Amino acid sequence: MTSENGAPVGWRGDDRGFAWLNLVKVLLTLPGALESQLIRDADLTLLGYMILSRLAALPDATLRMSEVAQMANGSLPRTSHAVTRLEERGWVKRTLCTGKGRRFTTVTLTDAGRAHVEAAAPGHIANVHRLVVEPLGDDFRAICAAAERIVETLGLPVAGEPGL
Repeated sequence: MTSENGAPVGWRGDDRGFAWLNLVKVLLTLPGALESQLIRDADLTLLGYMILSRLAALPDATLRMSEVAQMANGSLPRTSHAVTRLEERGWVKRTLCTGKGRRFTTVTLTDAGRAHVEAAAPGHIANVHRLVVEPLGDDFRAICAAAERIVETLGLPVAGEPGL
């Protein structure tokens, strides 16, 4: 097998194979480690935290449901289920809107949701620092830049872009 530039693809005799396996371990294990702390300390899934914190960062604390799904990199049904759980707790509210002959749903952070995510943030941030930032040390920014390139290659919006 060869890559697009004709170079052979494989791991034999190449340390990249071990590096790849360690990266896969991180990709598969880190979300669970982050979520465990959030569930234990704030009764929030990682997806729920990401939704609340994204809404809290917006001036009007509102996104279309399709934008929430895109931001969460989840399917609309999975995201809708997560939003339903948040809504049942009084942390968000959904509104059915119409415009230009189209119907869409928006999700808005409530005052209770803002208070909850603000209370959850210090523990989550401390956990991210402990599990990611501190072990990476001076490599943190370089790893983040590399992750941004992967996000772009996957065709996903980069953090900080409008609508993300």
